Amino acid sequence: MEWVALLMFLSVIVVLLAGFPVAFSLGGTALLFAAVGVVAGSFNDALLSGLPNRVFGIMTNETLVAVPLFVFMGVTLERARIAEELLDTLSRLFGSLRGGLGISVTLVGMLLAASTGIVGATVVTMGLLSLPTMLRRGYAPEIATGTICASGTLGQIIPPSIILVMLGDVMTSGYQRAQLEMGIYALQTVSVGDLFAGALIPGILLVVLYIAYLIIAALINPELMPAHDYGADEHISLTQILRALLPPLFLIFAVLGSILAGVATPTEAAGVGGMGALLLAISRRELSLERLKDIMQATLRISSMVFLILIGASIFSLVFRGYGGDDGVRAILEALPGGVVGAVIVVMLVMFLLGFVLDFIEITFVVVPIVAPVLLAMGLDPVWLGIMIAINLQTSFLTPPFGFALFYLRGVAPPSVTTEQIYRGVIPFVAIQLFALLLLALFPELVTWLPAKIYGR
Repeated sequence: MEWVALLMFLSVIVVLLAGFPVAFSLGGTALLFAAVGVVAGSFNDALLSGLPNRVFGIMTNETLVAVPLFVFMGVTLERARIAEELLDTLSRLFGSLRGGLGISVTLVGMLLAASTGIVGATVVTMGLLSLPTMLRRGYAPEIATGTICASGTLGQIIPPSIILVMLGDVMTSGYQRAQLEMGIYALQTVSVGDLFAGALIPGILLVVLYIAYLIIAALINPELMPAHDYGADEHISLTQILRALLPPLFLIFAVLGSILAGVATPTEAAGVGGMGALLLAISRRELSLERLKDIMQATLRISSMVFLILIGASIFSLVFRGYGGDDGVRAILEALPGGVVGAVIVVMLVMFLLGFVLDFIEITFVVVPIVAPVLLAMGLDPVWLGIMIAINLQTSFLTPPFGFALFYLRGVAPPSVTTEQIYRGVIPFVAIQLFALLLLALFPELVTWLPAKIYGR
């Protein structure tokens, strides 16, 4: 009955494209297929008795408690106008150089990514704050929009990232299943901390490649990114630089450093981050009762969406396996030419295309649990595979014509900036992302070296 599982997967995509809510599309489609299967005698209804245990497992999963805490941290920093002050400071620091404002936007995007981990919020915030300034200073719309979209999606890969927290939980389950299928009963685990450590070098590599591209483009064609002449009253002091940079950097290092050093779990570090963001907002006098209410409501909305999707995905995966879908996927991947390399290429291509129509959360909770155990059973490193998936989807979210980041920026860009200009602007950054993926495929040590040094994996 594997064909029924594949038909159910295609049906979910069609329902999602029709605009129905994700969580209800996943759970509703799965239950409908299960009901038809029970009536037809092709589905064992006893499998559905496992649903309460799955939901209870989600409710008691300590790792996932980090999700609402990191969301709270990110939303608080966004509302505290941290990005605005960072951008103003760095643009005055680098703006007198050709391409300096673009470099400033990239660095602020990196810091926001490490602070918030929410791609949509970062792209929208950077679009509202930096795009008018870049256009006013003579930057080509293509360069301006491409830089904003690319730096905004760094939240996918730079830790501490909400997405890596969710991916880490899914990869842990997949890795344990793969070991059991391989006959290994002394199970090894992969933690969120492993993924954070594995993502650090690739994340910094992407930032370096972005900045290198901006510098080279400014040297080849200076008209694309003119330098800005600052007046005497616009120069910035060391005190202003430290005031803007030190608090968010300290918060990032406190959260990420405590995880990598083994002092705190991701959940505990997320609590520290949430409290730190709150104190930072209070110290800048940016926190009123009305704003705190707004922050809490936004945190509740985002967290509810994530967990409702996770419950819907759990129902979907249970029915999918009940129809033998995991066996069908395994048979397809093992039959592909090229062995494990061919299987990885096909899975990455499928995920890249799905990234056009599905959000990272849906792909993480629906697709990754299906393909990860099969690929890991072929001997792949779970941390390497997780980071490759994250960067692959980050590339998908940048790629025209359906990339999510492009839609986010289009929503806040002025009418003078055309959609075609946004598309043209991101193409060089998509090429950089693909180059980074190739580097990680050829040199897996870029991902695995740091986790091995820190955790002895």
